[in-house]
Amino acid sequence: MSSVDFERTERRQRLPARPFVPEPSRVGLAQSRARSRCPELDCLRTRLPPGTLAAAEQRALALGIGADRVLITAGVIAEDEYVRALAGWLHVPFERLDLPRSACPLPDAQFIDAAQFGLLPLRLGEAFVYVVAPQVLTARRLVTGAHPLPQDRFRLTSPQRLRQFVLHHGGQALGARAAEALRLARPELSAAVCPPPVRAAWLAGMAAAVSAAVVFHDATAVLTSAVLALTFLAWTALRLVGAATRWRGWRALRVPMHDLPIYTVIVALYDEATAVPGLVAALHRLDYPREKLQVILVLEPDDDATQSALARLAPGAPFETLIAPDHGPRTKPKALNAALALARGTFTAVFDAEDRPAPDQLHRALDAFEAERGIACVQARLTIDNTADSWLAGLFTAEYAGLFDVLLPGLSERRLPLPLGGSSNHFRTQALREVGGWDPYNVTEDADLGMRLARLGFGAAVIGSTTYEEAPARMAPWIRQRTRWFKGWMQTWLVHMRHPVRLARELGVGGFLTFQLVVGGTVLSALVHPVFIAMFGYALARNSVLPSGIDLASAALASLCGGALIAGYLTSATLGLLGLKRRKLLRHGFVLLLMPLHWLLLSVAAWRALWQLLRDPFRWEKTAHGLARTSRLAAQAGVARTIVLRDTSAARPPRLRAAVSG
Repeated sequence: MSSVDFERTERRQRLPARPFVPEPSRVGLAQSRARSRCPELDCLRTRLPPGTLAAAEQRALALGIGADRVLITAGVIAEDEYVRALAGWLHVPFERLDLPRSACPLPDAQFIDAAQFGLLPLRLGEAFVYVVAPQVLTARRLVTGAHPLPQDRFRLTSPQRLRQFVLHHGGQALGARAAEALRLARPELSAAVCPPPVRAAWLAGMAAAVSAAVVFHDATAVLTSAVLALTFLAWTALRLVGAATRWRGWRALRVPMHDLPIYTVIVALYDEATAVPGLVAALHRLDYPREKLQVILVLEPDDDATQSALARLAPGAPFETLIAPDHGPRTKPKALNAALALARGTFTAVFDAEDRPAPDQLHRALDAFEAERGIACVQARLTIDNTADSWLAGLFTAEYAGLFDVLLPGLSERRLPLPLGGSSNHFRTQALREVGGWDPYNVTEDADLGMRLARLGFGAAVIGSTTYEEAPARMAPWIRQRTRWFKGWMQTWLVHMRHPVRLARELGVGGFLTFQLVVGGTVLSALVHPVFIAMFGYALARNSVLPSGIDLASAALASLCGGALIAGYLTSATLGLLGLKRRKLLRHGFVLLLMPLHWLLLSVAAWRALWQLLRDPFRWEKTAHGLARTSRLAAQAGVARTIVLRDTSAARPPRLRAAVSG
């Protein structure tokens, strides 16, 4: 029986705030434990119908979790109410946690982790006690005595109360960890410590090279163009290698339900009020037991509209709301880091507000993790769902098809570093913490994290599961989004190239070259594209006006620039066509005729990004979502709220209220 079955078939019976629990005799208690496979339900046997308890017990045994988690997730009983009943049954105090920070002797770092582990030491007067917040199988262990705590040394509280206590008193510490942990632990891998003079030096060097090529237009121009063209062509060749590599995929293992791990899903939201209903509906459609899911929605302190939208929706378990601490840069990676500190899952997935992941995506990710223990991250395939909105959206579709259905699977098969996409990343949570999480000062934290994982010895792979996304269909938001991406790739290249020899040693020759071509080559190709056009035009014009015939230097310059441009256009179009074919979207292939215009727009965004890198490196230009006209996202917008309310309104526990910290 699923958790929704409780909502449809059982009537919720609310327990009093401090329930009266008859004290059983020792013999009666022993008999109760002996006959019950889920003794954590014994405190409710006089309060809830036997059919409800039997169904909860059956599902709990099938999932390998406590039956209390089944009832709470289904909304049959509120978390606070259950823990109060359990405390009465065990004859231990229920701790409200309306205490000062000084009551807990833990330092800030361990204090924050208390919410994750469900255990908090307190000094109450002369007494030293432990406060336990039951998670997974904790309640069963407490009832059966399979725990090391003496009865007079522990108290019970709800996970919600413990989390609120930690966030209320540890908000500043959480914000500091989210914003500064990577910078303090691995400063050489953080974009925060790339000083303006370094960025200025790179900018000046590039400007000087281009100027020299233009002013000294003969030998210098040909030499500069040759170097740039070779780099450009190497970047093109790597894309062809990716296209020629066959992706094998992963065998579907389907881990038994009993053995499924706890999975944390994190979504960072800002100004996403219109996207919230569809997002919640999409996450509810994930084919994964809700009792083993933890969904953390991270919001910014001043985002009243999104907070209100979530409050009206009140999605209930397994959703949790976290207000990102107001510390450090206001970026998506900082918000993700704040949620990571509270993640209880063995695995962690990241989605965006507009994402619609395939229902089986978590299972597909687990297949890859089970197949190769060395993999710390898997990337699902992203595809655009509003292709018909505009020619820009159509080009976006072809570009994503080439990237996620052709290039990245090819790199994955060859065990080369992957520049991750910003969404539908799945991680081993412990590995993600070991590498420092996301860099809050890098505005494309995904590509940077992919390279950092590779440098520190962790593998990454691509899975066949798809997530549908919304692409900007208008010019202004498209330029802003691409500016942020290019700026982040520049940051990533500068950070990892601080010690090139060490980078080559850590990535290996193939990985080092892949990094240079995928990250550096993507930026360089966009920057030099207008330079190549200008040089090509200049060389043609010069030859056309020379009275003495063809100038060899100009002819060489025209050949180099023209050849590089044509190779780039053709490779990008080929990659896009191959991806569209694999997506069965070849009917949209005509849009690739606009590839030269697309490259010019990329160049505009790249030069804009270079300017921002110098002037405002950590600025995050937000992409608006929920504007699509032709996607399934748009079609679902009118009914998403109805779907969510229908699935979650019956017997819903009280809405979690996040603590506002900082």
